[in-house]
Amino acid sequence: MNKAEVIEAVARNLGSSRAEAERALGAVTDAISEGLMKDHDVAILGFGTFRRSVRKARTGINPATKEKIQIPESVGVTFRAGKALKDRL
Repeated sequence: MNKAEVIEAVARNLGSSRAEAERALGAVTDAISEGLMKDHDVAILGFGTFRRSVRKARTGINPATKEKIQIPESVGVTFRAGKALKDRL
């Protein structure tokens, strides 16, 4: 599903307009983003947990030239599905 399909499904499930569903989805994603930026886990009971993950800086090898390169630290997000979601899948 892409964003437009999610908005359509939310609007249909709530019996609301697409604009209201889009605002609701935006509010949820903003809240998750804010929590992650504050270095908090964001747990949604019955769905799962979003967690900020830091990948340490490391030395890698450029596959084209075989020379060593420094790969900087990077920040990402991991998602772990909750039991209820796993059971539904």
